[in-house]
Parts: sequence; C-alpha cells; structure tokens
Amino acid sequence: MTGSSFTRRGFLALSSVTAVGLAVSACTGTSGSGGASTAPASNKLRLFTYEDDTTIGMLKAQIQKFDQQNGTTTTVNSLPGSGAAQFPDKLRTELLGGAGPDVWRIWGGQLGAPFAKAKQAADLAPYYQKYGWDSSINAAAIQGMTFDGVKAGVPFVLRGVGAWYNKELLAKAGVDAPPTTYAELEQMNERLVAAGVTPCGLGGKYGWHIMRLFEYLLEHTAGPTLHDKLLAGQESWDRPEVVEAFTLFKKWQDNKWLPEGALGLDPADVSRAYVQGKAAYGIEGNWTEADILAAKKDPAQFGSFQLPTGHSPARHSGFVEGYMINARSGNKDKAAALIDFLMKPDSQKAMQITSSTVKGAEPDAGQLPLSAEWGQKHGESPFYTIQDQAFPKQQSDQYFSVQSDLLQGKVAPAAAAKKMQEIISAWARN
Repeated sequence: MTGSSFTRRGFLALSSVTAVGLAVSACTGTSGSGGASTAPASNKLRLFTYEDDTTIGMLKAQIQKFDQQNGTTTTVNSLPGSGAAQFPDKLRTELLGGAGPDVWRIWGGQLGAPFAKAKQAADLAPYYQKYGWDSSINAAAIQGMTFDGVKAGVPFVLRGVGAWYNKELLAKAGVDAPPTTYAELEQMNERLVAAGVTPCGLGGKYGWHIMRLFEYLLEHTAGPTLHDKLLAGQESWDRPEVVEAFTLFKKWQDNKWLPEGALGLDPADVSRAYVQGKAAYGIEGNWTEADILAAKKDPAQFGSFQLPTGHSPARHSGFVEGYMINARSGNKDKAAALIDFLMKPDSQKAMQITSSTVKGAEPDAGQLPLSAEWGQKHGESPFYTIQDQAFPKQQSDQYFSVQSDLLQGKVAPAAAAKKMQEIISAWARN
C-alpha cells in the first residue's frame, strides 16, 4: 500500500528491484494447482513483495550481500501501491498458475492464513529450530504468523498504529497538547477546522487507509471485549455500538475533519499530509518517520499519541508482517537462509525496520527518535488486530464497499451495521 511515500505497506523496507511487470523467471518452476511437483533445486531465488521505489533499495543492498556470500541470484519483484487490495490476489494467481515465488512477503491474520491453510506456504518449524528463531524473534509476533499450529511465516514486523502529528499546526489552532479523551479529540478537530487546518489526513482509495479511522471509532464505541468478538464473528454487528461507530465515521467526513474528497484520495498521496503541513495529523505507524526524514524535516517538529478510546486497557490497532516460503519451491533451504540473513539485527538496522521483531534491532533513538519514543511508550501496549487482517480478503473488500457507501450517503449507519452483519455471517458459515 505504497506510492511515492513511506507508508505502512512501504517503509518496512524489504524489497530490492522494482518490477511492476512481475516477470515470472524460472525460479520455482512449480506445477499448477492440479499437481504437487517440486521444482528442481537451483541457485536462483525469487522474492515477491509490495514495496515502492523509495524503500526497495534498502533490501537490494542486503540481497546483494546474501547473494555474494552464497553464490545465489535473487530476483525481487514488487507490486507497489495497493497492498492488501491487490497483492494477495496477484500472489494467489501466480501460485495457482505454477509460477509462484520462492519467498513472499505477507501480512498476518486472515491475509496470510489462506496460504497456510491451502498448504501453499511451507511449514517452517524445521527452520525455526535450525536458526533459533523462537528465541531471537518476538513470541507474540510469531503467534501472528502461526496458523492452526503451523508456523507458516517468519514475522519481521510488529506494528502499532496511532496518531502522528505536526506540532506547528496544532499550535496554530491553539492546541497545547494531544487529546487524552475522545471528546478532547473532537474538540481539537473543531479548533483545527476553525484555524483553516484539515485535521486528519486519510485517503479512501482501496479502502484500507480510511479504515483505520473506523476501526478506532469501533474500539471507542464497543470497547475491547466486544470489538474482539465482532472481529471474530462471535457477536452480531447489527447493534447500537456499531451503528454509533458508523455515525461517528460519517460525522468525521461531514464536519470536514478529513480531507475534501477523501474517498478518492490515494493513500500514497495523502499519508504524508501531516509532514507537508496539509493536515494536522495522520493515523500511521512509525514507518512514517521515514517521511519526515526524507522531507529533511526536524523530528522535533512532530510527535505521536495513542488515539484515546476511553477504555481500559487502552489499545491501538496493530499487525504483523513476515515472509512465507513456497511449499513447492525446490530452494526451500536457500530461501530459509535468505530469510535468516534478513532477520539478523544488522540487516534489520540497515533496512531501517523501526518495529522489528528481532531482539537487538530496536530503533536507535539518535537516528529515529520518534520511533524509539513510540516503542518506549506503547511498544508493550495491547492491540486489536487491524481490520484488513482480521477479515479474509473477500470480507475486507465488502467491508470497504460498506464504508464507501456510508460516506457517500448511499446507506445510513443502521443499514451499514446490518450489511456488515450479513458479510460477517456469511464468512462465519464457511
């Protein structure tokens, strides 16, 4: 989910050569879905990711080091820009067509789960033992890449999402400190609008970026216990708490707390709005600090805060990302060695992974002060699963459609809640 900016789907920086064409080089050579053949071993590897030009070079340097040390040639293809809206479908098509990569990057939750359940992703338990990943990687992150007891992925990122803000713009509106309650957040928004400042920079294209606002509002109206049950399909969405969240969601648009025409904005264009002075804050993770550095801004001009929910424990949205290995690759050992190389603390630091799961790869406060501060304040805080990972791809797409219809005035909040219940009920029956 990147464009020209360092975003959640971008700054995590594990990419090498931008190749939108996604050439299917002879790396895995697997058969189609009807067969179960394994490709012959070779010294060629292929990695598929979703990085853009701004981040892909940091992986390229690490890949080159690995190749030089191991006599391999690794091709890295990327599908930047749309993240979970398109990447899983493209990957699935390649795997079913028999030309899938040896290694691919993927999110946890219900985005990574289908590849594990279909046994397209290899069981990595032997490599966890060989490389000692259980002791070198955050245990909670590993759980996020474990499906039905199978360790199908190696997580390198454990991210929390909060509000990242421009201090100058808050001061312009007479706001001395970030809000500590939801009521204060609304009051801050009103003061920003009165001062001629757009409060929150979010884009609705693809659905996932503006989703971060709704999921926060649902945490506020429903509370942690009910929110988790809603995500798991254990409670009905056709209820007052969900209607209230959708009502607030529409209020944010109608009160101009979002950019004009937010539904049509590309996240790649709007995610840096708070850095550019076009919005007071964004709902981002600490990958966004790279935007500040790339713009040659002083990090001291910016800050972050956990969006206030009014509940205990205070939670934020969170997610994991990691690597999977093709179950039919003939190069599983080399692929695992590549992943292990990328999981070394030195590699993680070189790629500026600011929420690394690897022990010893914590962000340097001297280089990434805002990321270090977020980690110190909220690194151990509980989180709810970000909603485009909590749901399977099909349900996420339907959910995004409901969001869009609501903001366009095609459906009322109560109707949106009923529609969401229909979507989740259909998933729960599968």
